[in-house]
Amino acid sequence: MIGTVFKTFGRKYMDVTLRTEADYLVRIVERPGLWMDDTSLAALSADLRTVAARTLDAGGLTYGVFSGDKERMGSVVVTLVSRRDGSPIAFNALAVMSLNTAPYPTDVLHLGLVMVDPDERSKNLSWVLYGLTCFLIFFRRQFRPVWVSNVTQVPAVVGMVSEMFSDIWPSPQHGRRTLSHLLLAREIMTTQRHVFGVGDEAGFDEERFVITDAYTGGSDDLKKTWEMAPKHRDDRYNVFCKDALDYTRGDDVLQLGLMDLTAMRTYLTREVPKSAVLGLLLTGGLVALRRVVLPAVHWADTSRTWSILRPYKVRNE
Repeated sequence: MIGTVFKTFGRKYMDVTLRTEADYLVRIVERPGLWMDDTSLAALSADLRTVAARTLDAGGLTYGVFSGDKERMGSVVVTLVSRRDGSPIAFNALAVMSLNTAPYPTDVLHLGLVMVDPDERSKNLSWVLYGLTCFLIFFRRQFRPVWVSNVTQVPAVVGMVSEMFSDIWPSPQHGRRTLSHLLLAREIMTTQRHVFGVGDEAGFDEERFVITDAYTGGSDDLKKTWEMAPKHRDDRYNVFCKDALDYTRGDDVLQLGLMDLTAMRTYLTREVPKSAVLGLLLTGGLVALRRVVLPAVHWADTSRTWSILRPYKVRNE
C-alpha cells in the first residue's frame, strides 16, 4: 500500500491501491483520462464494463464512463474493487464538477454511478464505494470542506448519504435548505445534467430538490420500480422516498452536503470497520504528504528553485 501511494508523488493525480479486511483490492484513480496511456485507460474501462455487465440485464448506458470518451474520463475519480485474482466486482465513478459560482468556482464531488456484482452484495463495501474517495480528497485538501452531491431514487443510498455526510439536504433526518444548497443545485441542473444522465426535458422542483422524469438522458437502464429499489434499515428513508418520488414516472432526489471534520469523524467511527481505520489514516496521511509536507520541505530549501519559488540566494559555482 505504501509503495503505491509513494508512486503518486511524481504525479499530479492520485493512483492509490490498498487492501480491505475482506482481502479485496481497492484502487482509486483520479482523472485517468488526463494522464493514463490509451492501453491502461482501455483496460480500466473494460473492468468497469465487466461489473456493469454483471449488474444490469441491459447494456444501454451511454453516459459518463460508459461513453468511451477520454475527455469524460478526465473529470472522474474511479474507485475499483477487485478480488485478489484481479477480477473486478464493484466500482464507483465519482465525477468532479467545477461550478461557476460567485465569487469563485466551487468544486463538487458527485458520488456518481455505483455498481456491485450481485454475488458480492451485502459484503460491507459501502464505506469503500461511497466515502473512501471523498475522505482521501478531504485529507489532500488539508481538511478544507468538500461539497458532495448525489442523485438517486434508491432509499438505501439516500439514507447512507444522509448519515455519512454533513448538512445533507434533502433528508428526513435533519438539516435545512440553505442558500448555498439552492445556488449549487441550480448550477448543477443548468450545466451538469450530462454527468448523471438526466435529459434537458427533465424538470426540477427547487422546493423539494426532486428531479422529475429523470431517466431520459442516457441513464434509462437504471430506472427502478418502488419494489425493485433497495430499502434502508431505517424506515424513515423509505417513507421519505416513497412520498417524495414518483417511481412510475421516474423521479430522482438531488442531495447536497459536505465532507468536513464532522463527517470525517462519523465516517471513521461508524462506517469504516475498526480493523481498517489505522490503515486508512496512514493512507490518508501519505496522500496528504505530497500536498502538505513536501511543499514545506521545498520552501525551507533556499538554495533551489521549485515551481514559482526562487532561491533566496544564488550560489556562485
